[in-house]
Order: sequence, then structure tokens, then C-alpha cells
Amino acid sequence: MTERELIEKLDREHGLTEAEYEELIEGRDAGASELLASLAAEKRKDVFGNAIYTRGLIEISSICKNNCLYCGIRRDNRQAERYRLSKDEILACADEGYGLGFRTFVLQGGEDAYFTDAVLCDIVSALKSAHPDCAVTLSMGERSRESYKALYDAGADRYLLRHETADPKHYAMLHPAEMSFDNRMRCLIDLKEIGYQVGCGFMVGSPGQTAAALAKDLAFIKSFEPDMCGIGPFIPHRNTPFGGEKQGTLELTLFLLSVIRLTLPKVLLPATTALGTIDPQGREKGILAGANVVMPNLSPVSVRKKYELYDNKICTGEESAQCRGCLEARMKAVGCTLAVDRGDAPGHPVRGLQGAAG
Repeated sequence: MTERELIEKLDREHGLTEAEYEELIEGRDAGASELLASLAAEKRKDVFGNAIYTRGLIEISSICKNNCLYCGIRRDNRQAERYRLSKDEILACADEGYGLGFRTFVLQGGEDAYFTDAVLCDIVSALKSAHPDCAVTLSMGERSRESYKALYDAGADRYLLRHETADPKHYAMLHPAEMSFDNRMRCLIDLKEIGYQVGCGFMVGSPGQTAAALAKDLAFIKSFEPDMCGIGPFIPHRNTPFGGEKQGTLELTLFLLSVIRLTLPKVLLPATTALGTIDPQGREKGILAGANVVMPNLSPVSVRKKYELYDNKICTGEESAQCRGCLEARMKAVGCTLAVDRGDAPGHPVRGLQGAAG
């Protein structure tokens, strides 16, 4: 099939075979990217109108037991500045965010042993009690099924866990031997079965990534049907084994955002901070390619520079989440508006507060 025929099939059938996804990626050119972006933006408008959903990101800990080869807060990075927010600090961030109009809070952190089920459940429960009309999203890595269930029962609504790659060999290139592809997949399946709105995703342009590996990612996303999918360009961190590697490109990231939007029309698709880091207009370009979520930083200004997953991360100063008017203007410039609501995944049942602790 020609590139145009592949795109038309994707738009019509919301999916391609793995071989066709690979062919689409390898054969792409400026014309294909433009057509895909146009169709993806149209699909986003059909499902969501002009609404762009905001999530208030609270980075609660830069301490991590893992040693992923790409990550700036990996265990062996002795130069990393470590911190951990207290329960009161996390709740204060949420209170401030609520006043700014945020109705979803994302608690993200390294795999920090301090955040046991008891500690994290207490924080989730307190946050839900303070703001019962809000959604709580967790992004705290791999945990046991029992842990995920306890957090869900405490009131957590969503969980973000990037699968990073659907190719086991590629997974082994990105992670230390003690981490396993099978366990990452087990976590995602557990989360979905428990009832969370689940997010997966991957880095674009990570070392060792091929068109074939990306095709596996797209086929996995199609079959898994996540509620959210976070992708962004790989950006190296100087104090990691991948510090000298090339970063992922804006072009391929935007192309894949459009492919994912056409594959899963109802998916919640962020224009990530990493996209805004490699291009000043990156987030706007992401929206125009089919994305519909932005995640400004609500973390205390004093710690933002310390949560450094990659070099030159934006939104580390006063201007990030508090500049809601600036973000509103940016979205307005591309014909969109910031929505003040939870922004739940279409078609996913939104549970009430029954069963939530506290």
C-alpha cells in the first residue's frame, strides 16, 4: 500500500497490522505527517470538541530504587538532588491547584520505599476528602496487585505506568537486569482489571529503538486500549549511561501522536513537558497533531529543578502551573480552551466515592 492508503485505512478502521505500522513509520514524509495531523486534529475535535484537559502534576519524590539507564533520578546517579514531599506539602500543592482550576492531580515520583501502601493510601484518602470532586492519578511505578487494589480502594482513580517498549529485547536494553518486561506488563494488566483508568506510553527515539519496535508499541496500544497514552521524545540526561545519545525528534513524536489518535480516537493524549522542552512551541504542535491533555507542574518551586528525569526540563521556575493565563493563551492560539473539569476517559465508568477510605 502507498503511504496515503495506509493513512486512509488507519483513519477508516482505527488500526493497522504490525507490519503496516512499521511500513507507515518507515515511509513517512512531510506530506504524510501533514495529512495525519489534519485527520488526527479533526478526530480530536469530533470526540472532545476544543477542550484541552489539564492535570496538576505534583512530583512527590526524586528518590528511586531503580537504575533505569535513561533516567536522571536513577539509583546510581550520585549527583542527583534527592527530596521527598510530606503529606502536608502534597495537600498544600493540591489546595493551590484547586484554586487555580485544576480538577485532576497527578502524584508522580520515583519508586521510593517510604511510600508504603499505608502512607500513600493516607495521602490519597486525605486528598479525596479535601477535594471530592477531583480525580487522583498516581504514577508511582511497579507495585504488587494488592498494593494497587489498596490504593484504588483509598480513592485513586487513575494510574500512569509507561510500558516504555513492547519489545522485550528493547526493554532489556533500557533497564537493569533486575527489572523485567513481564512484570511491567503484569502491572498494567492488574491495574486495568482492578478498575483504574490506565495510562501507558513510551519514549520516542530511545537508544536501540527501531521502526519495528515502534510498530510493536502501536500494536500493543491498539490491543491494550489504555485510557491514556503518554509519549514524548527521549531526552538524554548527562549523568546516565545514555548521556551521550541523540535525543528523539519533534517530527517523529508528532507523527506518532497523530497515529495514536487515529488508532484510539477516545484516548487521553498528553502534549508532554518533554515535547515543550525540545521545542518552544512543542506543546501547541502536539495539540495540533491530536493531543488533548497538558500537565503543568504544581510542585513547590524549591524542588522542581531536583526532579530532573532528563536535561534542560522546562517548567522548573515560577512560571509553570501558576501561569494558567499564559497556558490558556497558548491553547487559545491553536483554537482550543482549557477545560475546568476532571477530564475522564470517554466510555470509562466514573465511580463515586463509595468505598473510598476517609
